[in-house]
Amino acid sequence: MNRPKIAEWTKLRGLAFLAIVMQHSIAEYIYRPDIEQPDSVMLTMIYHLTRFGTPTFVFLSGVMLFYHHRHAKPDYPRFIGKRFADIYIPFFLWTLIYWLSVRVFTPAFWSSGMPDLESFVRELFVPQTGYHLWFVLMVFQFYILFPLFLSLAHAIRQRLENLKRFTSKQLIMSILLVSAILYMWLMKLSYYDMAGWTERWTEPWSSLLEYRSFSWIFYWFYFFLGAVCAWSVESWRNWTVKILPLSITVFIVMYIWLGYDVLRGSVGTMNLGISTYLKPSTFIHIIAQLLMLYSFLVLSRGNEGQNLWFGRLLTWIGRYSFGGYLVHALVIYAISYVTRPMQLSGCHLSVTIVSFVVTVVTALGISWTLSKLPGSRYTVGLAASKNKTLETNR
Repeated sequence: MNRPKIAEWTKLRGLAFLAIVMQHSIAEYIYRPDIEQPDSVMLTMIYHLTRFGTPTFVFLSGVMLFYHHRHAKPDYPRFIGKRFADIYIPFFLWTLIYWLSVRVFTPAFWSSGMPDLESFVRELFVPQTGYHLWFVLMVFQFYILFPLFLSLAHAIRQRLENLKRFTSKQLIMSILLVSAILYMWLMKLSYYDMAGWTERWTEPWSSLLEYRSFSWIFYWFYFFLGAVCAWSVESWRNWTVKILPLSITVFIVMYIWLGYDVLRGSVGTMNLGISTYLKPSTFIHIIAQLLMLYSFLVLSRGNEGQNLWFGRLLTWIGRYSFGGYLVHALVIYAISYVTRPMQLSGCHLSVTIVSFVVTVVTALGISWTLSKLPGSRYTVGLAASKNKTLETNR
């Protein structure tokens, strides 16, 4: 059943896409040996402004699934078949493209006679050449398990309705708080303890821990937060605006803390891995920034006339962001083919920004073009006849 479109969700998707492209652009330049300290510090500061990107996509996946299916259990074969066509087939196709794009420029690929298909199969489970495609594998797990999550949500809601001593808002806030604490504990284990477990455990458990960032278990809170938002959109809007001073304060404090943490833990080259998603401090930072940005988008609804062009731009970016996400790393590869032989000392910040702009424009341009062609559902996850309603279908 079609429901009213929520404009801020598409805009938030656009912001998340821009954040991810900036992260990957920074990663291309910040580790180069000729980078100077001012550029390195500035790129680290920008990097910590973009950490919300990937978790926000998980949040929006939860939002869209629960918003469109909360009142009716989906027909699972049809539901998963549609997601397989819209999400997994594009993943498979672009995995093949990235795998080929690296190998066709290698002489051994042509002289070996038979391509190394085993490495391609491995890419379908542990993406390397298409390094960003791990996210598609991870988020697809939420789609596979969604009927279970939906049943659990209905069971929790029924229990809440039977508890008359507390208001539903109080109960939901309590559940959110407890869930956040449990998730922080999981992040603590992931960052501080699980590396040691990986060394002690045997296969297959050691590999599962090593690639734990590929598992939905380590991102479940963002999906749960999306479900809370979808269940009562107007209440969520009011709540994010109400706590805006708090979210801004927490964001500023954690932004400074993350920057200090990286500076303190890096020797020579900045180690951005210190700010991994699977860390308690990064989690707090991301949640504060996500809530802050959401409230900004809610407040901007009253100023659409003043910010019409920017709102339309974010909406357009959000509409084609999935295809842009799939292709953007290939654009970064192409740019790096030109920039890696160059001496960029003193110019890494400016070159990163230029690369970011070129990547965004090119990736979205390719996504838009492919969306107009036959078979676009299998290339960018968007049927050509429905490209104006992506936010409803996602």
